[in-house]
Amino acid sequence: MLRPCARLCLLSRRTFSSVNLPVLPTQPSLTLQTNNLLGEVRALATRGQLNEALSLFYTLQPPPTQTHCNQTYATLFHACARHNSLQQGLFLHHYMLAHNPITPHPDLFISNHLINMYAKFGYLDHAHQLFDEMPRRNLVTWTALISGYAQRGRAEACFRLFAAMLVHYLPNEFAFSSVLSSFADSDGGYGRQVHALALKMSLDACVYVVNALITMYSKVCDHGGVFDVSRDEAWKVFRSMESRNLITWNSMIAGFQCRGLGAQAIDLFVQMHVDGLEFDRATLLSVFSSLNGVNGIDDIVVTKFCYQLHCLVIKTGFILGIEVVTALVKAYSDLGGDVAECYRLFSETSCHRDIVAWTGIMTIFSERDPGEALSLFRQLRRENLAPDRYTFSIVLKAYASLATKRHASAVHSQVIKGGFGGDTVLANALIHAYARCGSISLSKQVFDGIEFRDVVSWNTMLKAYALYGQAAEALQLFSQMDIRPDSATFVSLLCACSHAGLVEEGSRIFDSMLERYGIVPLCDHYACMVDILGRAGRVGEAEKLVSRMPMKPDSVVWSALLGSCRKHGNTQLAKLAADRLKELAPEGSLVYVQMSNIYSSDGNFGEAGLIRKEMKGSRVKKEPGLSWIEIGNQVHEFSSGGRRHPERNLISRKLKELIGRLREIGYVPDTRSSLHDVEEEHKEEQLYHHSEKLALVFAIMNESSLHCGRTAIKIMKNIRVCVDCHNFMKLASNLLQKDIVVRDSNRFHHFKDGICSCNDYW
Repeated sequence: MLRPCARLCLLSRRTFSSVNLPVLPTQPSLTLQTNNLLGEVRALATRGQLNEALSLFYTLQPPPTQTHCNQTYATLFHACARHNSLQQGLFLHHYMLAHNPITPHPDLFISNHLINMYAKFGYLDHAHQLFDEMPRRNLVTWTALISGYAQRGRAEACFRLFAAMLVHYLPNEFAFSSVLSSFADSDGGYGRQVHALALKMSLDACVYVVNALITMYSKVCDHGGVFDVSRDEAWKVFRSMESRNLITWNSMIAGFQCRGLGAQAIDLFVQMHVDGLEFDRATLLSVFSSLNGVNGIDDIVVTKFCYQLHCLVIKTGFILGIEVVTALVKAYSDLGGDVAECYRLFSETSCHRDIVAWTGIMTIFSERDPGEALSLFRQLRRENLAPDRYTFSIVLKAYASLATKRHASAVHSQVIKGGFGGDTVLANALIHAYARCGSISLSKQVFDGIEFRDVVSWNTMLKAYALYGQAAEALQLFSQMDIRPDSATFVSLLCACSHAGLVEEGSRIFDSMLERYGIVPLCDHYACMVDILGRAGRVGEAEKLVSRMPMKPDSVVWSALLGSCRKHGNTQLAKLAADRLKELAPEGSLVYVQMSNIYSSDGNFGEAGLIRKEMKGSRVKKEPGLSWIEIGNQVHEFSSGGRRHPERNLISRKLKELIGRLREIGYVPDTRSSLHDVEEEHKEEQLYHHSEKLALVFAIMNESSLHCGRTAIKIMKNIRVCVDCHNFMKLASNLLQKDIVVRDSNRFHHFKDGICSCNDYW
């Protein structure tokens, strides 16, 4: 059946013929002019001027029975894919279909470019539909679709498509490299099958295939951060190559880096440099990232190498690249460099600092110094740079560490003004930020407003409920979850059960992971179950669970067991857990503090003293107790003892007054938290000056700035609140008739009228 435009053309011709009008001659000059203009369209598209190319193209109307040449469409589709212009690509496709009166399906050449375009945009359903409708396909068609699935990490679909292609065509090196690049941690079997086929086809010497094999084996052959020459498949492939290019070296260095084999990555780079081989930006980025994963080498040696690398990038001119500068700053930061020096290095660079650069440096400081990250954010706003979704995500992460509701709300407003109100990733970050600053109701409000929730949205809200000990709300939300849960979902659920003492419910959820959802429990899930059982006093069951684990227990599992032993006074089992924890995390202070507490609680101060001596000999430092509270627009920090605050003398006097009033209503210091074999009055004096008590008194002194009344006093703390401070806050909330919210390292405690939201279960 003819299209309307075609029928209209035929009718017009018949009408003209019936009156014997003369036939007009063709105009070669007009056709030549159109062809020249189409050539200009292709030239503009090739030069990256896509908008200009499309504007000119749409002004050129082909004759009714003809269409624009395939080369023009192909060039434009390729340009749309290259410049990430999805809407323009979709419109061009619709335009082509509307102006193609000849065939129902695009030409093979154009179809391949369309599949490539849709695949690059992630529209794999569109791409596969085009693929299925094609009357004829070639090797390029198959490879384009395989590449699309590979770029989206769809390993299984990619492998099946690759296998189906073998019935029709033998794959080339590009098809091999695409399918190999899709394989992740669990796809080693697929990768080895493809490797075997490459060997049979003698493509194992092709540099594209070998580079992909190195990358693939680096992802699937992780030996726990230990390099074993005899077992490392990636290294075997690299060593077997007769000819290597720069990408080969970069792939191997990056492979070492991503597996935490920093020493091997650095050694390979040194060998590369000694051999006189050129390196590029990608090489340097991997090497800088490797500096944080060097085991068995003294930190001083690693820092010295970083200095040498710094000199090298200056000498070779790579210091002019902002990505290299950002990686260098991160390396210095990871090695314990002074934050001010890191910032100076960033600020003094002569290269252009765009929003990507600012976001990179903010990411570094958000982990080391959240306050400095926020200062950088304010500075980039003063330079009139518009934050993108990644910038806002980092800002919210930093605010979640030390901000209040006011700060989170201010960033929320900027997110909306910046046009990112519907962004799911930022909404997830907002849920987390509001929850961390004590406003779970706003977290729920943001969650309810997300149009397209992903699994992270659900997990973040579940984690927020766990943080507040609201297990019933977490379980209710889980029952409403309309997408498949993942491993992190169950960590949040089990944490919620742990904080609320729901042993049976936690056990049921743990068992359902594999039975109902096919999710294999990991160390984090076992750690949660050990915590659930141990908190409830079922320490023996927790020990049995650890002994039955199908994998080696990590430091988190042993830490959970040690905490349970500390709570219930199981000294013998605590020694076992402590020994294992020292092996796995020798630099951590927790094991020493916990064991010293256990011995002190038993009155065994001699053993406690030996533990402290061992801790000092191992050069392990206990994390100091710190608390923060916001007064006006300023965040005040308090350390245990209160010696650093400028108003420490006044705070100390006010604290003594408050303690006296609390003693009248039943406050008795719980000196079991004291680590030292000293007189009782000295133990009490130590307890009185814990950082959260000082923060509370300072808040009371500044009630007008806090706008108190029944508004909660919110205190943030970096370690767990002790038993004595917990009792202190309960009585203070009743005496002062104020809500007091303490966020410690583990959860929120909301004290009101002498009762805590945790029901004394933490």
